[in-house]
Amino acid sequence: MHLRPKTALVVLALAAGLTLPASVPALPAAALASTGGASAPAPSAPGHSTASSATVRPTGIATWFGPGFYGHKTACGQTLTPAVVGVANRTLPCGTLVAVAYRGRTVTVPVLDRGPYAHHADWDLTAGAARALGVTETVRIRTHVVGRTANVPTLGLPAAPPEEELAGGAAAA
Repeated sequence: MHLRPKTALVVLALAAGLTLPASVPALPAAALASTGGASAPAPSAPGHSTASSATVRPTGIATWFGPGFYGHKTACGQTLTPAVVGVANRTLPCGTLVAVAYRGRTVTVPVLDRGPYAHHADWDLTAGAARALGVTETVRIRTHVVGRTANVPTLGLPAAPPEEELAGGAAAA
């Protein structure tokens, strides 16, 4: 197959966007655990998109959503509760991890829904993500895609606390 130089450049640019450069640090295990998984989903996973032509701007307008949607499934298959921490984005695949910063606070959250549907907004934070960032209204945030995680039903839920802690070789009461 023969590609024209301009087409080859576009293909190379798209291929470069599909993987993270080696200069991007790996996420700590705790960050992955808090998003509900640690590996990329199989192509057949529900809500998984193979399209990676999405462009993320370094800043954007964010709104938040929650109470009216609790108990409903997100576009990526999670049940929305007050504890879920994540974002909605129109184009990024489910399970994409995004570092979101606002007024000195930063959280890494998974994409777990589609939206926002407000015409002026780029991102829609869950109530849990908004609370973690101190967001109470429509604001400008900084964003950066940092990786991917499995799109599982528990995506965005806080890590479960250990059932019991050991102290001095015996289970603590």
